[in-house]
Amino acid sequence: MPASKRRVPVSQPGMADPHQLFDDTSSAQSRGYGAQRAPGGLGYPTASASPQAAFLGDPVSNMAMAYGSSLAAQGKELVDKNIDRFIPVTKLKYYFAVDTMYVGKKLGLLFFPYLHQDWEVQYQQDTPVAPRFDVNAPDLYIPAMAFITYVLVAGLALGTQDSPSPHPVLDDTEPILPRPLLTSCPAPTHPLHPGSSRKVLAERFSPDLLGLQASSALAWLTLEVLAILLSLYLVTVNTDLTTIDLVAFLGYKYVGMIGGVLMGLLFGKIGYYLVLGWCCVSIFVFMIRTLRLKILAEAAAEGIPVRGARNQLRMYLTMAVAAAQPLLMYWLTFHLVR
Repeated sequence: MPASKRRVPVSQPGMADPHQLFDDTSSAQSRGYGAQRAPGGLGYPTASASPQAAFLGDPVSNMAMAYGSSLAAQGKELVDKNIDRFIPVTKLKYYFAVDTMYVGKKLGLLFFPYLHQDWEVQYQQDTPVAPRFDVNAPDLYIPAMAFITYVLVAGLALGTQDSPSPHPVLDDTEPILPRPLLTSCPAPTHPLHPGSSRKVLAERFSPDLLGLQASSALAWLTLEVLAILLSLYLVTVNTDLTTIDLVAFLGYKYVGMIGGVLMGLLFGKIGYYLVLGWCCVSIFVFMIRTLRLKILAEAAAEGIPVRGARNQLRMYLTMAVAAAQPLLMYWLTFHLVR
């Protein structure tokens, strides 16, 4: 028999190899699969522009963004005006315009005001010069730093007082009775023994005392400012003395308070009274010579006679403000030195 001929399938164009499991799509043009579809066709989103670019290109979106920016600018301007009304930030910058030389001269003026002659505040085009250029100008740097230092020194003094002593302080409310000669009662125990009925008074320092000391000093300062403002209103004093000026002048007394407490910690009550007394007299002289230019000079400019009743009231007000400083210095520090 003749050998059977095997029929080999002839590959036709457009037909795949029968022995090939998957279609070869590498040559897409020969099989009609690879022709890229036109942009924007079915199932293919356009990638010519990003969503952000399309949003920015919209005129309505641009108008909305411009309107939002204008609203934000108006809101910022409104907030700045309200803040400057209640908290004058621009004025506060003036009171902190100090340098090291000014601080040294000002501290020397607070401790030795008797050697200073010219107390006039310098002006430049109806505006007082910055404190770093005039030692007579008020500032808030020294009062703020002195207030914080006073609170810390007060905490140190209280911690020194409350340190445990080798000899405990006993409560004297319970009398000591004599021991009878013949009795079956137990012998009295030692005060430090757990079975003792007498109480041992031991104080301990608490951080809450710092907050109490700071709030007390701040309350007195606020009360001073309010009392002076009310007095100036009742006396009808036309002066350029502002509330910030009052806070600055009244805050200088903390410098003397710090010196008195530190000397009290180092040398006891004698050092405390000597240094505090000197600082009290110095702050009294400083306040008299400073406030009289702010209160009495306006009266002289208005043509009020020196012997007039209104001028006498202004003199009494100046003396009262100056005399209140030593009293408060002693009141806020006498319990810190024992």
